Amino acid sequence: MMDRSTNTPHRRCLLVTTCVFTVFLGFSSLEAAQVEDRIVAVVNSDLIMMSEMKRELAPERDRLKKLHRGQELARRIKIAESMALTTMIERKIQLQEAKARGVEVSDQEVKQTIKQMKLQGEKIDDTDAWTFKNIRDQLTLLRLVDREVRSGVMVVDTDMRRYYQEHRDRFALPEEYTLSQIFLERRSSDDGAAAKARAREIIAMLKQGETFEDLALRYSEGPNASRGGALGLVRQGELLPAIERAIANLELGGISDPIDAPEGIHIVRVEEKQPKQFRPYEAVKTEIQGLVFQQKSEDVFQAWLANLKNKAFIEVKFEPAASGQPTGGLSPLPSPMKKE
Repeated sequence: MMDRSTNTPHRRCLLVTTCVFTVFLGFSSLEAAQVEDRIVAVVNSDLIMMSEMKRELAPERDRLKKLHRGQELARRIKIAESMALTTMIERKIQLQEAKARGVEVSDQEVKQTIKQMKLQGEKIDDTDAWTFKNIRDQLTLLRLVDREVRSGVMVVDTDMRRYYQEHRDRFALPEEYTLSQIFLERRSSDDGAAAKARAREIIAMLKQGETFEDLALRYSEGPNASRGGALGLVRQGELLPAIERAIANLELGGISDPIDAPEGIHIVRVEEKQPKQFRPYEAVKTEIQGLVFQQKSEDVFQAWLANLKNKAFIEVKFEPAASGQPTGGLSPLPSPMKKE
């Protein structure tokens, strides 16, 4: 009995010491975990962790590292960080709204989507939990936006006619030309001057009254020389930019000055010119309806998302690295994103 009572204080001391040591180890483990992973943002009652952020940013970070070095790499990574975090915050807010609205996506729907993506050639690891969750989130957001945004977008005929008038060039048919050419090939990297001299001689003969077709038969080195240089019908956008610029203001029968191109010298004559024409409204009405719907949906979506963000509590919980060098940290969002 005496031995037990004598040893009791020592045993208590040992127990207290053990508890303190255990607590110390607990704090040390917590601090280590905080160093390894930490909160980068609070969105209402949800957290965004550094580990999530790194995974989100990894493809873009790898892409940037292949293209840039040093301070330029650091600058671009910080921009990418801010954009990625903004995207994650907006996604989190929308997912919270989806939950509040009862919008859900089943496992079967996710599996079906993965199957379709694989059939389209996408490489997807359907055993990866993060990938599965990411696809579910995307499907949830699509369903939410369809219900809350797109379902209320209306496109009327006046909207479509206004769009047609304001974007007529979008529905224009390209100009068409019927052309002939005399082509003088560069025979070596240093005989450009010789080709230009031959071109000037041909221009002089044209001015003296010789026909374009005869000179094309005699001097052109293009595949269409045997047809008097006839190129046939070509559309705007199909020609070399230098040739398009040269013939833009030529009248019918007009002949260009020698046009210097990498492969040789071109002399071009405009045989016919079909001016730009516009497809009639009725022919493009369905196309316009889709374009206007897309535009109005985007406008409504941005207003809807801004309203969700204005009502949310958003706090960014990190500071940029003082060194300015690429680190595992993140750059802060612009101040309007932080709502106290």
